Amino acid sequence: MSHQPGSRREFLKGVFAISALTALGGCQTTLIRTGGSGLQISTFRADVTPELGTPIYSSYKPLETIEHPLLAKGIILQDGGRRFVLCAVDWCELCNSTHEVFRKRIAKAAKTDVSHVAVQTVHQHTAPMADGDASRLIETVNDPPVHPTAESFEKGAEPIAEAIGQAMKEFVPFNRIGIGQAKVERVASNRRIITPEGKMVTRMSSCQDPAVRALPEGLIDPYIKTITFSQGDRPLVRIHYYATHPQSFYGDPRASYDFPGIAREELQTKENIFQIYFNGCGGDIAAGKYNDGKPAARAELAQRLLAGMEASIAATTYTPVETLSWRTHPVTFTARNDKGFTEPECFARMADTSQSTNVRYSAAQVQAWRNRAHRPIEFTALQLGNVHILHLPGEPMVEFQRFAQRVRRDAFVAVAGYGDCATAYICTERSFSEGGYEPSASHVVPESEILVRDAIRRLLDVA
Repeated sequence: MSHQPGSRREFLKGVFAISALTALGGCQTTLIRTGGSGLQISTFRADVTPELGTPIYSSYKPLETIEHPLLAKGIILQDGGRRFVLCAVDWCELCNSTHEVFRKRIAKAAKTDVSHVAVQTVHQHTAPMADGDASRLIETVNDPPVHPTAESFEKGAEPIAEAIGQAMKEFVPFNRIGIGQAKVERVASNRRIITPEGKMVTRMSSCQDPAVRALPEGLIDPYIKTITFSQGDRPLVRIHYYATHPQSFYGDPRASYDFPGIAREELQTKENIFQIYFNGCGGDIAAGKYNDGKPAARAELAQRLLAGMEASIAATTYTPVETLSWRTHPVTFTARNDKGFTEPECFARMADTSQSTNVRYSAAQVQAWRNRAHRPIEFTALQLGNVHILHLPGEPMVEFQRFAQRVRRDAFVAVAGYGDCATAYICTERSFSEGGYEPSASHVVPESEILVRDAIRRLLDVA
């Protein structure tokens, strides 16, 4: 999708503003390093499934069936009185003030600073699309569509805080970190396929067209990465990172943690070791090449992902943990203001009763982002020895994950996307001229790629 020439001018103004803040110390990477001599870990798990009857994404019909409980799973790391929290939530997205509420309530329960909390969603489409600011906006128009309330979203933070309160009593020491990776076969494929003739073909999460499914996988990161925290030879928890949209079939009023959750929970039962799954930079990645949208395909995807997890565990090697570092870096993005993204257009779509709930609610999400884009989004990273874990916002394209791994070829780099998803898709600048779905649904200007790459370098301590 093209953008107005003024967008670049607006972006450059933003860059100058960011530079000024940096000079004043208002937009700089902060680093906290601990000695690593008294490292402890605790795990938590909470059921965050909405109540039956709650309008649920993506159909926005009242929730009728809980096929799988939606879970929030995470760890608390402690050293010398400092605590850091990683949390993966089986929801589609957490945006704007809702993401902030989750971070604040988690931080309060863990008795730590909000900047020491990373909350990411796994991005299943049989789960809440949680944007309290958008919900409040849609309520301002006449005859708003049926939609979940901001309060229903914020309730999801309560069981997580309760679980963390219990976990604070159950810390155990760890002294080794394990790293492993393995290829996952026949799961991920790129959604953006450019034919030899230069035509853009979009292959979404499920595809029944044999000709489109036969097209190449395209650019993906085929590896699942596994990080294991252990005390001596005893594994305590494993965290897996893999980049793809985690959808098999959806659109009905059903809650499910889909094939990543199926694989994750089956592995936990088999190993009797706590398992967490984070989605990487899966903005332009999906299972469409290998998924026809039928339940049988979901079972196959789950088993292939499980096989990749087990192979990654089998390849794991361990080293002592000597240091822990936590970096934060705020990024102020520029909201789009080109055709389709202006305030009058957003409110017009919100008020248009001839449109679907998805169209109207999506317009509210664009406007909600426009209203808060002046406030930075915090990127964070955890480092344990030579292991780096990045936490990025939005739906980043896979090229950002591959970039992070390239700039630190000397290290083990795992990436989690889907933090504050108010930005929607975070795309490469080139993709806007190529076209396709992702740039058409991005809330930020094309030049945002520069800011994301810079943040990645800083968080990975690359000059």
